[in-house]
Amino acid sequence: MSDYDYDLFVIGGGSGGVRAARIAATHGARVGIAEEYRYGGTCVIRGCVPKKLFVYASKFSEEFEDAEGFGWTVGERNFSWEKLVSAKDQEIARLEGVYRRNLDRTGVEMHDSRAVVVDEHTVRLLSTGQTISARYILIAVGASPNVDTSLPGVEHVITSNEAFHLSELPDSIVVAGGGYIAVEFAGIFNGLGVDTTLIYRGEEILRGFDMDLRKAVHEEMVKKGIKVVCGDVFSSIEKRDDGQLVGHTKGGKALHAGQIMFAIGRNPHTADLGLEAAGVEMDGIGAIKVDSQSRTNIPSIFAVGDVTNRANLTPVAIREGHAFADTVFGNKPWEVDHSLIATAVFSQPEVGTVGLTQEQALAKTGNLDIYKSSFRPMKHTLSGRDEKMLMKLIVDADTGKVLGVHVLGPDAGELAQVLGITLQMGATKADFDRTIAVHPTAAEELVTMREPTERIRA
Repeated sequence: MSDYDYDLFVIGGGSGGVRAARIAATHGARVGIAEEYRYGGTCVIRGCVPKKLFVYASKFSEEFEDAEGFGWTVGERNFSWEKLVSAKDQEIARLEGVYRRNLDRTGVEMHDSRAVVVDEHTVRLLSTGQTISARYILIAVGASPNVDTSLPGVEHVITSNEAFHLSELPDSIVVAGGGYIAVEFAGIFNGLGVDTTLIYRGEEILRGFDMDLRKAVHEEMVKKGIKVVCGDVFSSIEKRDDGQLVGHTKGGKALHAGQIMFAIGRNPHTADLGLEAAGVEMDGIGAIKVDSQSRTNIPSIFAVGDVTNRANLTPVAIREGHAFADTVFGNKPWEVDHSLIATAVFSQPEVGTVGLTQEQALAKTGNLDIYKSSFRPMKHTLSGRDEKMLMKLIVDADTGKVLGVHVLGPDAGELAQVLGITLQMGATKADFDRTIAVHPTAAEELVTMREPTERIRA
């Protein structure tokens, strides 16, 4: 009989932790898991899933307008924020139930409590004070929204966590940040009729993405009525007697709003988790340092997902959790390849991307062929909407290998998933050229661009 209560104890019931727990259990391990809030983690409970539902809701305002160009007469329109929030809450509750049932079905024992690490083989449940021993401990607690705690008036701002549960829709909002979350929520609020401003400290939004995409998203957001302020940050937040907020910026602006939302990044949720006492090494922002197999410097303690700050995406956390469980408990060792990850930004219009940006590709090779096409989607030839799509291929001119594909436009995220497969297989521009186009689609542009729009040579 084992000297431990469990073979594996997981702290954190998000996507990565749940996947690791379930796979380890199917390999015959005795598994326990602790979650202090709700099973499903950031993505399911207060992230990707409710956000995508809100994106769908916000797009109907344009759909109603576009319908008239196709002969439809659309009558009086009304939107209920309360109904949307209620419907979202019902779906999230359903999904959490699915997560719990899947854990129960595989024999994982759930503990509805915050858990902290005591030492390399022991955790403590704070709700009961119970200590539990485990051969291995997996940390999968994710990350939490970051706010500038030194900012005067910061107590008046909300984050994405609170945005999902607002009692009423504000008439105006300022979103601080320029990444995924900020850009997506700016589109959501704007689509729901909220006067929306985005403020970002950098020179252009969506840092880390291809510059052509970044500029195109910015341009389309402005067309839709979002005010975008780059190169500026808040210096203080003032709450007036009427409840309205005024965000004063270092650039001398006074941005008035019913709500101010911070989406300036997320920090690993490792505070007060007992990791320092257990000797687990972390970096300057609290991310747990791990090797390629997600093992920390303590041989019995592992970590997956956003808490490691490697590639902070839900599917990546799931893969890391699965690889950990197969390697440690299934006698099937494998590692996650973080070098080629397809991703989507549910901005409006949507972004789908996989592979290297032009800037990253130039750092690897001086010889590139760039294929780029910008055009109006077929739908808008009748709707009359002034919106452009962008398709871009980045090709190694010496080998013909496609290094990156970047798409802006309707359903770009769906395209990115399929394009991820082609790049994972090492597709060349010749492979794209040999592929017969599907007509009439926007995606056919990816296989019909014959001549480079730009040739870069060392």
